[in-house]
Amino acid sequence: MAHPVYGLNELREKFLSYFESKGHLRLPSFSLIPHNDASLLLINSGMAPMKTWFTREEEPPRNRVCTCQKCIRTGDIENIGKTARHGTYFEMLGNFSFGDYFKKEAIPMSWEFLTEVAGLEADRLYPSIYEEDEEAFEIWNKDMNIPAERIFRFGKADNFWEHGPGPCGPCSEIYYDRGEKYGCGRPECTVGCDCDRYIEIWNNVFSQFVNDGEGHYEEMTNKNIDTGMGLERLAVASQGVASLFDVDTVMHITNHVSKITGAHYEESAKTDVSLRVITDHIRSSVMMICDGVLPSNEGRGYVLRRLLRRAARHGKLLGVDGPFLYKVVATVAEVNKAAYPDVAEKEAYITKVVRTEEENFLKTLDAGMKIYTEMLAAHKEESKTLFSGADAFKLYDTYGFPLDLTAEMLEEEGMQVDEAEFRELMEQQRVRARKAREALGDVAWAGIDLGLDATPTLFTGYDHNQDSGTVLAIVAEDELRDAIVKGAEGVLVLDKTPFYAEMGGQVTDHGTISLGGAVFAVQNVQKDKAGKFLHHGVMESGELKKGDTVTSVIDVERRQAVRRAHSATHLLDAALKKVLGDHVHQAGSLVEPDRLRFDFTHFSAITAEELSQIQRLVNDEILAGLPVGTQELPVEEAKKLGAVALFGEKYGKTVRVVSMGEGEELASMEFCGGTHLDNTAKVGPFRIRSEAGIASGVRRIEATVGKASLETMNRNQELLFRAAELLKTSPADLADRAEQVMLEMRELRREVERYQAQASLGDAQQFLMSAKAVGGLKIVTHSRPGTDANALRQMGDFLRDKEPGVVAVLASAAEEKITFLAVCGKEAVAKGIKAGELVKLVSGIAGGSGGGKPDSAMGGGKDLLKLDDALAAVDDFVAERLK
Repeated sequence: MAHPVYGLNELREKFLSYFESKGHLRLPSFSLIPHNDASLLLINSGMAPMKTWFTREEEPPRNRVCTCQKCIRTGDIENIGKTARHGTYFEMLGNFSFGDYFKKEAIPMSWEFLTEVAGLEADRLYPSIYEEDEEAFEIWNKDMNIPAERIFRFGKADNFWEHGPGPCGPCSEIYYDRGEKYGCGRPECTVGCDCDRYIEIWNNVFSQFVNDGEGHYEEMTNKNIDTGMGLERLAVASQGVASLFDVDTVMHITNHVSKITGAHYEESAKTDVSLRVITDHIRSSVMMICDGVLPSNEGRGYVLRRLLRRAARHGKLLGVDGPFLYKVVATVAEVNKAAYPDVAEKEAYITKVVRTEEENFLKTLDAGMKIYTEMLAAHKEESKTLFSGADAFKLYDTYGFPLDLTAEMLEEEGMQVDEAEFRELMEQQRVRARKAREALGDVAWAGIDLGLDATPTLFTGYDHNQDSGTVLAIVAEDELRDAIVKGAEGVLVLDKTPFYAEMGGQVTDHGTISLGGAVFAVQNVQKDKAGKFLHHGVMESGELKKGDTVTSVIDVERRQAVRRAHSATHLLDAALKKVLGDHVHQAGSLVEPDRLRFDFTHFSAITAEELSQIQRLVNDEILAGLPVGTQELPVEEAKKLGAVALFGEKYGKTVRVVSMGEGEELASMEFCGGTHLDNTAKVGPFRIRSEAGIASGVRRIEATVGKASLETMNRNQELLFRAAELLKTSPADLADRAEQVMLEMRELRREVERYQAQASLGDAQQFLMSAKAVGGLKIVTHSRPGTDANALRQMGDFLRDKEPGVVAVLASAAEEKITFLAVCGKEAVAKGIKAGELVKLVSGIAGGSGGGKPDSAMGGGKDLLKLDDALAAVDDFVAERLK
């Protein structure tokens, strides 16, 4: 009897609902951007976002959790489209236990879901266990009544999960038999074969031991369950299709790509590869952009860029000339809207990012392909099968060709790329970039184990400018100390503080920590992963000891200036969305005393009119004197109210929401942990200083508020009054007076130029009257210091047009440079005297060069001492040519 067939979206919901019924807390997928995890570029497994819950660095929201997690893996990108199993984007279904249930509960639930909920045939399912895990075998064999011959034992390589020192344990996987038609045909083909017949669809990981890194395994007190099941693989089994590319939602995307490209699926193996690559890569790209990744040349931005460019290139292979990937975004959003409604909400923005990246790449693709073709021909001419790493690096560095794109094109030519040379050049570039950053003075404080528990420092700075607290730890001279004395630089850790630690783009507070006459000047405050506030500074007087109860006082004037800038940043964000569109999202910010820098997503330069409108909107909200309020809300409730979350940021169960205005006068509502004013009127004048692009699709506005704006306005007013005084008018009439003066100056300049022209022509007439006669021609040589090239031309044109037999060389010397002009009348040219040859001669004598037409030519010289010799050579040149 055939099993029921379920769509991918149905299977996802069935899984999550089933485990909810078993007491699991259903959580939405975490962002693809890891939160506080530098070990990953992108989330690549269901358990990756929960590492701190497994290690108990953080307390999980419940000891039973289930998720469907978005994942990206690009390690095997070269296999995408060629196999039935590989994809860069996939969804991982998972049920997790943090010290709650273990094998006896996990195994039956996995079997029950697959057979009774998903409806897969039990006789086509085969469990596997770690070869030494007798406990798992007993559960499968005796509790679940699975015959021993249907339970497969595998070694550490297959069924023991560990990644170096730390938690680890055996696995129990469940395989699904897809039938003989997917097999390799060998008699020994069975579970564990590399063919596509038996696919692993479930993996129970039993976190049971701790590996000390030296081969010793200690049993854990609180054991964990980490289950992983690929949603697409489950859909393959349920729908009885050939590959993950054939499941319903993925095929819906492929059908749209086929419609756009005119290529049909299963038309040819080559076409299928291109269609699969495009389908897979646009799925990945849409989900990454939705979570806040933008194309760039570094990190996760580079992963996105290479996916989009690889997909665009396969579009070219299918005969598509222009951008087309952006047209598929709507279809990706449609098939994912049930589980990921934010994709549909951000569809316009995602579409814009994809199209911009496509257009940018296509501009360089044709030029790059031309260079690649030339490189390829050169390699073939030399009968090389290994493509130069230097050439591959040039294609990457100049034309944006990812290495795998070049390698893929070479594979079609039966060649390989010298990856070792390419990576060496990449490393050299990284070293240069690192040295450049070091030259700019980037300094990071080296963290030290403070020996404290994970209780975070209590921040009281929202409503306190000063507070008392206890010194929990002292670091000085890069070591833990019991005390810090006058003159020493160090770090103080307090249990409670009003000092704001640098976060979310807002700079730190300054101030003092004191006890009696002992004063520690705080210059910087950072927060570690445990939430401890690290107060960096210098001991100005006295001595402070661990355990002292101290008084912390912030610099109130500085804090108020920072508040002004931060509140203005929220108003600017709202104004940008109103003027430019909802695709605008914050991409970074810096909030300093009375100054702000705001990076945001936008794909064209902002016009002067738009900038003026943005500035006016912000100032209108300031003048409106809107109340600024804050409240702590559950994250979902805050989103329903319309509060703006930082793109791609991970938030806890509750968030702090900052609102400016109320009801119909609500100007802004954002998630924010920073400090703010209580009324927008206190921001003071808002003034945009600059706007520019800083990356593909990212713009930056810098602005001032408060005293910084007032200082600029006062300085500009002083300049205005000074200019009015110099022009003998009032500030109100300054523009008219300046225009009048400019007209007067322009007329005076014309008069001077007319006088100079008349004087030059008069001089030229005098030159002609004193000309030498050589062979029936009139020779003129003259030097006029300080004459510009234009005046020389005017005199030369006069001489040439006035006297057909003239041969003239005029020179002007200024600032150790000589300018030569040679002219020849019609008769002189007819006799073989050419101005170009003449000016080349005289310029060469003076250490320079020149050339031009037979009747007029210019040159230059460098040796002023040779000027007379150069002019004296003219007579001999003419006489020689007339022989």
